Formats: sequence, structure tokens, C-alpha cells
Amino acid sequence: MLSILSCVCWPSGCLLWRNVCSHLLIFKLYNFRSVDKDVLKIYIINLNFPESRPFPNTESNMEHMKMGNYSPMGNYSAMTEFFLVGLSQYPELQLFLFMLCLIMYVIILLGNSLLIIISILDSRLHTPMYFFLGNLSFLDICYTSSSIPPMLIIFRSETKSISFIGCALQMVVSLGLGSTECVLLAVMAYDRYVAICNPLRYPIIMNRVLYVHMAAWSWIIGCLNSLVQTALTMILPFCGNNVIDHLTCEILALLKLICSDISMNVLIMTVASIVLLVIPLLLIFISYVFILSSILRINSAEGRKKAFSTCSAHLTVVILFYGSALFMYMKPKSKDTKASDEIIGLSYGVVTPMLNPIIYSLRNKEVKEAVKKVLSRYLHL
Repeated sequence: MLSILSCVCWPSGCLLWRNVCSHLLIFKLYNFRSVDKDVLKIYIINLNFPESRPFPNTESNMEHMKMGNYSPMGNYSAMTEFFLVGLSQYPELQLFLFMLCLIMYVIILLGNSLLIIISILDSRLHTPMYFFLGNLSFLDICYTSSSIPPMLIIFRSETKSISFIGCALQMVVSLGLGSTECVLLAVMAYDRYVAICNPLRYPIIMNRVLYVHMAAWSWIIGCLNSLVQTALTMILPFCGNNVIDHLTCEILALLKLICSDISMNVLIMTVASIVLLVIPLLLIFISYVFILSSILRINSAEGRKKAFSTCSAHLTVVILFYGSALFMYMKPKSKDTKASDEIIGLSYGVVTPMLNPIIYSLRNKEVKEAVKKVLSRYLHL
């Protein structure tokens, strides 16, 4: 019986003695200014709970833990809200951006809505090209509506907070629509390739079943990518710090708040960037190589001009969209968010959707004629 009691009590006695000694050590050393009290407290926590140690006792991780990004029992903070502090160090710039984004959002809604309405009302625009363009306009309206109104509220708010659910919804919508646009622009390049390189077979190749399926799969691929990446991010444990150094709940900014290993997230994001950014961009480049060679073989100057005007609008949108997207997702990752990253993010999320209807309207004679026809028929202008 004595041996059984000693086996049971000895570990508990050792644990109690270790805890007493630990607290005595804290009490003794707290009186010395040369001792970093936060580091000492973290060391004792790790000593008392080695099996649930959230961080190793390294100098870099001590800084994390001193900021409150640890829990004595290894349980990380359950986030209920985030604070979006992007460009908060420039209050005058935020006021300017509030007015600028508000004006651009109104232009986005009016321009893209007009393009959708015209492509529906004018029977001459019932072609695959304008079907894809209508999808792009609808996508831009949804994308900006998920990010710009909350951004405007953040600009004028003192707390600059967003709920956990709101942040997750914003991220899944913006990432899904951005991924969809990558695929959709590649599909539109293929449509231009068939129209210019195989004009006689264009109605047969780009039949209604094919182009509807191509648009649908663009949405499906984008939404699946968004759901996977958002779910894998939001289920990870967040540190005590819930401050996002960004204007929106953007996945790269949110990953900086994760306490656990994010190597799987980085791997999936890299694969997704290659599949949804690099490969579509490569397909667009190959398509335009064939398009350019076909245009140069056209004998009439009028035919070359028409082909160039048809493709130049799409090519301009591709350069604007992919330029900012590649800068955001393919550049080397840094710990801190720079102001230049925020500005590029704004151009990616606001400027490009605003310019899309303008570019397609100014560079396309058919759209301008359709606008005049619709305005004269329905508004008697």
C-alpha cells in the first residue's frame, strides 16, 4: 500500500514543488530590473505546461508571446472580430480615398449595369463575346459590392472593425470572384482566337452549349478555389493579435495572424496561383500570338483595323487585371504590408472593374451603336 501511494503521490508532489519553485523564482527575480519580466513569465508558463507549449523559447517567438499571442493551456484566442487598419497612418489620404472610391463605385455600378442591359436588349449583341462580357460585368459588380461598401465604412469609422463571419464572407466572395475572372479572361481570349483564326467555323465551334458551359465552369472553378482556401485559413488558430494591416479581409494579410504552421496554405495558394494566374495568362499569350499572326495576314487595312479594335479592349483589360494580380500573389511575401501594396490592391479591386466597361465601350463600335439604339428606343433620346 505504501509503495502504491508513493507511486501516485510522487509525480503530483514533484509537479507541486516545481510550481512553487517557479512562482518563488518569479517573486525573487521581479525585483531586478535587468530581468525581462515578460520573458521570465513566458519561460515559467512553458516550464509548467511543456506538453501544451505554444511556442519554443526562441527570441523571435518570445516577441510573439509578449504581445499576448499565447495561452497557458495552449488554447489560442477565439476571434470574434478583426480590425482593418490599412493606411490608417494616413488619415488625410483615407478621406481622399473615401471620396475617390465612392465615385468609382458609382461608375462601376452604372457602367457595368448599362453594359449588361445593352447586351440583353440588343439582339445583335447576342454572341459568345458579349455573353462573356456580360458575365464579366456582373462579376465586377458583385466583386466591388463585396469590398468597396465595407471599405468606405472602414474609412469613416473610428473602430475600423469587422466581425469574424463578415471577414470570412468578404474573403470567400472576393477570392472566388477574382479567381473566376482569371479563368473567364482566358476563355474570352480563346473566343477571340476562334473568331479571328477560324471565322468560317466560329458559329459551329462556339455554339451556345459550349460557351455557356465554359462560363459556368469559370464560376465553378473560382468558387471551389475560394471555398477551399478560405476554409483552410479560417479553421486555423489565430494569435491574440486581431489587427489586419489591410483595407479588406485579404487572405495574405490574414495568414500573418495565424499561430500554427501555414506551409499547407502556402503550398495550396502557390498551386492555385499557378493554375489560375500563370496557366491562363500563358494560354492568353499563346492565343494572341496566333491572333496577331492571323491579323497580319489580312489583306485589307479595314479588316486589320477591325480585328485589332476587337482584341485591343480585351488585351488592355488582361494587362490591367493580371499585372496587379501577379504583383499581389506572386511577389515574395513580406512580414509587413507596405503602402504600395495597398495602392496596388485598390487598383486590382476598384480601378480595373471601373475601367472594364469604359474600355469595351470606347474601343468597340458595336457597343457604341447599341447604346445609341437602346437610348433612342427606350428613352427617346
